[in-house]
Amino acid sequence: MATYTGERREQYARLKLEGILEAPQNLCVVSDLESERGHQLGRHTMPETAIYSTVCAIQNLWLAARAEGVGVGWVSILDPARLGEILRIPAHIVPVGYLCLGFVDRFGTEPELERYGWESRVPLEQVVSYDIYCGERGCGDAEATKA
Repeated sequence: MATYTGERREQYARLKLEGILEAPQNLCVVSDLESERGHQLGRHTMPETAIYSTVCAIQNLWLAARAEGVGVGWVSILDPARLGEILRIPAHIVPVGYLCLGFVDRFGTEPELERYGWESRVPLEQVVSYDIYCGERGCGDAEATKA
């Protein structure tokens, strides 16, 4: 919380951060950066793909849980080094996600951080590019840019 000041600090203090204690199930998802699985296909040139695959697995778990009426919260306000100490995670194993799971009465119609005024949605056309990367500035005349 020390990194936020003023109104942002007050908003942060109001966020519901006690999910770790309230959730009936906590799950720490890790990635083994030294795993030989798959003969390290792809990881020779892009070592980060091990973590990408782990993130995809978390997304699949999240979608399956939602279909079964189970809520999932991804805790990102924690110290990964301290988490590693507490859970005795070896140095070559990376904590990728710390999740809180449990049945919920209902699912919100909007993300909590949006509901609490922490962040707002970005229009889709600002984050999706076609054929070439446009970034925040936009592409202008994309056809002229490709030439």
